Amino acid sequence: MVRLLMSVLCALVVWSGTVAADTSSSTYLLSPGDKVMISVWQEDTLRQETVVLPDGSITFPLAGRVDVAGLEATAVARKIETALKPYLAQPNVSVVVTSTAGNLVYVQGKVIKPGPVPMAGPTAVLQALSMSGGMDKFADESAIKVIRGQKVMPVRYKDLVSGRDMSTNFQLQAGDTLVVP
Repeated sequence: MVRLLMSVLCALVVWSGTVAADTSSSTYLLSPGDKVMISVWQEDTLRQETVVLPDGSITFPLAGRVDVAGLEATAVARKIETALKPYLAQPNVSVVVTSTAGNLVYVQGKVIKPGPVPMAGPTAVLQALSMSGGMDKFADESAIKVIRGQKVMPVRYKDLVSGRDMSTNFQLQAGDTLVVP
């Protein structure tokens, strides 16, 4: 009985650590095209809304060019604070995401509505296909793929729609391209 209780307790500890790790990875990461409002406490002249440029950077007075793509808002605030320290004694920077316009995936090929698909939240392959109006009658279901940078990930569509294997219903990331030949 004691061994069973210890096993259950150990499993709960491992499970709770896994849940904590999963929730921390759900923070929003900036992408090109997003807008952020940056302000410095007690420095009214250092307040501006800016768009993340295609190269993943922003520019901010005194701080200059700051790379922000792939970072969460709090990390961007810390980077700007570091850049402002030569000019301000104790800069306290706030960064608020005001638009997630850069949070797009691209669906191309034989779908009803090809083009950019905005992701309002976590979006998987089947959801992106649905937001694109579904596949047209000439689509090759066996050759669907997700392109992420230089990586190509094949999608097993028949397994997804049958519910047999959901492992290729990838969670899409900003900038991914879903190709339906």
